[in-house]
This record gives sequence, structure tokens and C-alpha cells, in this order.
Amino acid sequence: MENKGLKVQEFDRINERPARAKNGWIMLALSIALIVAGIASVIIGIAGDRGDGVLMRIMIPIGLVIVIVGSVFLRGLRLLQPNEAFVFTLFGKYYGTLKRDGFFWVNPFCTTVNPARSMTDGFARKISLKAMTLNNDKQKVNDEEGNPIEISVVVIWRITNTARAVFNVENYMAYLSTQCDAAIRQVARQYPYDVSSNGDETSLRGSAQEIAAVLREELQQRTEMAGIEVLEARISHLAYAPEIAAAMLQRQQASAIIAARQKIVEGAVSMVQMALNKLSEEEIVELDDERKAQMVSNLLVVLCGNRDAQPVVGTGSIY
Repeated sequence: MENKGLKVQEFDRINERPARAKNGWIMLALSIALIVAGIASVIIGIAGDRGDGVLMRIMIPIGLVIVIVGSVFLRGLRLLQPNEAFVFTLFGKYYGTLKRDGFFWVNPFCTTVNPARSMTDGFARKISLKAMTLNNDKQKVNDEEGNPIEISVVVIWRITNTARAVFNVENYMAYLSTQCDAAIRQVARQYPYDVSSNGDETSLRGSAQEIAAVLREELQQRTEMAGIEVLEARISHLAYAPEIAAAMLQRQQASAIIAARQKIVEGAVSMVQMALNKLSEEEIVELDDERKAQMVSNLLVVLCGNRDAQPVVGTGSIY
């Protein structure tokens, strides 16, 4: 545990700080002015030459240098939309993060870093600070009872610390996907797929809100070092694995049939009791214990049977 704490503390040494930036429009005007001045110096050096070449040898190099400086200044211009950021490094060291939307100028020798974007993106390697969605593929795991199930989650997340996202992990998107798989397995092993017979147990299928809260907390702890905030994590797909799906379906059907039969029997008993009480209260007919037992039997058969009863009309005396 001590080694783990030291590693986390070492990662946390890289804290996000704002990058020094200037107004982009002013620097754009200055860069254009430098380029124009450099071109003018070259033209003056060529046009004003009197044959000795002195003016040309002075003005042309100066003009070229001014043009190069102006072109280098243009390289420092950056444009940011809302909820976007640039992470800059200067000669291998962290320079700062630019989060403000607008047109800015930074040190032209700074390099933008975003490991989740390809190297061909060049200076357009921005980091999105918007809420993003990760829909992981289905994976097969075992629940608390050891039943194989298929499960997938959808995660809504965003980057809150760009320095950690860039420098603490190799690729923050791949890191989030991997940690999401690990969190799913960890949470699925703690709960059964469905509730038990008493119905008061937290389950993956019946306790969506509780499982979502546990899953989000588990995933947040794993992605804290990457500067990622997990806004929401919910199960998007949950089913038994194909090899046991048929057997589990039969078990669910049997449980449903038993529950339905229990309701039917409870209702039939209450109806028989009501019928006997009515006959006794209204004094319609007096039945002995044997006739009452026969009546109860007949009523239960009629009320609990799967098919419609075929009545038999008795024309004789009941005694």
C-alpha cells in the first residue's frame, strides 16, 4: 500500500497550470508587419543598389531575417473553440495549458501534445473538454453466484485535468476503456444477476440506480490519476450467457408460474371462505362438515383449474 501511495503521489506532481498567451490579433498584425517590412527591405536593397552592392548586401539579409522572424511568429497563433484546450511542451518540458476560447499567440517553439490524436494532426491536436460517451463492447463475466453473464456499460465522462490526462497515462481514451472493463468485472462479481426469493437483495438487473452509483464510484477511483471525471456510468446491456440462457429462462418461467399459482390459491381460499360465510349469514342452506368439505373441494377445483369447469347438474336430493 505504501508503494502504491508513492506512485500516485509521483503522478500527482504534474499539476495543470495556465499557459502564457497573448492576444492573437495583435501578434498577427505584428507578424504581417514584420513580413511586409522584410519584403520591403529586400526590394529596397535590390532597387537602391548603385552598383557597388553594399546596400544589397546589407538590406537583403536584414529583410530575409525579418521575414523569417515574422513567419516564426505566425507559427505561435492558436485558435480555440469553447470547451477545447491545448497542452503545450517547450523543449520537452510542460509549458502550460490553454483553455480559454478565442484567438491567442503563444511561444512559437511550443509543441501541442495529445496522445489520443495521431501525429499527422500537427498543431490541430486539441483536447476536448466536452462531455463524451464511451460505449464499451459486451464482455462475458461471472456474477456473485458464478453464473456467466454478458454485460456492457455506457460511460459519460470528461477531462478535468489536461496535464494528468496527457502525461500520466499513455492514451487516456484507451486507459478509460481498459479501466471500464476492469470496473465491470469487479462490480459484477459483487452482486447476483437477479434477486433471490426474498426479494430484498441488490442485484444487477433489479437495482439499476444502486449498481450505477457503485460502478461510477469504482470507475472514478480508477481514472482519478488520468484527470478524468466520470459523470455517469450505467449498464446498457445485461443478459445471461448463451450457454445458460435457456436454462435460466426455464427457471424464471417456473418461478413466475409458482408465484402465479400462489396468488390463485390465495384468492380461491378467500373466495371459498366468503361463500361459506355468506351461506351461513343469509341462512340459505345449512351444510354439515362433510358437505362443506365437498363444497370447498369443488370450488377449489373450479377456481384453481387451468381449464373451464364442466358443470354437472344434480337433480336428486343432496341427502
